[in-house]
Amino acid sequence: MTNSHRRLAFDLTVWAVSLCAGIVLIAHEAMADGHRYRADNARWKAECGSCHLAYPPQLLPAPAWRSIMAGLDKHFGTDASLDPAAAAEIGTFLQNNAGSSRRVGAQSLRITETAWFRHEHDEVPGAAWQRPSIKSAANCAACHRTAEEGDFRERNIRIPR
Repeated sequence: MTNSHRRLAFDLTVWAVSLCAGIVLIAHEAMADGHRYRADNARWKAECGSCHLAYPPQLLPAPAWRSIMAGLDKHFGTDASLDPAAAAEIGTFLQNNAGSSRRVGAQSLRITETAWFRHEHDEVPGAAWQRPSIKSAANCAACHRTAEEGDFRERNIRIPR
């Protein structure tokens, strides 16, 4: 084998390994994005985020968001009524970005009661939710340090003591 053939074989090997590594990295990031939610609506962020984390719309299916928006006057024990224009804009935004019923389930209006949430948090001991630093399972930002940005990836989790 000549030097030029060896060089070609070496270059092709390096190229193939680089290609495979790139595909693996892209696949890994695509899977990790399963816990990253991108949704941007200033009114949703301002109105919903004024009392709690503006929960990503993908965490509930459209029918659940419709029910939540229809009952804002008694929103989990609080009057969270909005003016009609704000309610319409946020409702449309939530519906258009909602998760699929198959993935998140449709049985509850509470994200923390969905089968998906329970599966994702099954390793968290029940006593952790009672810690003063956490208070409840609905306080995503207590453990998910980047929840405000819609990033719920495991590498960004720190469960407070």
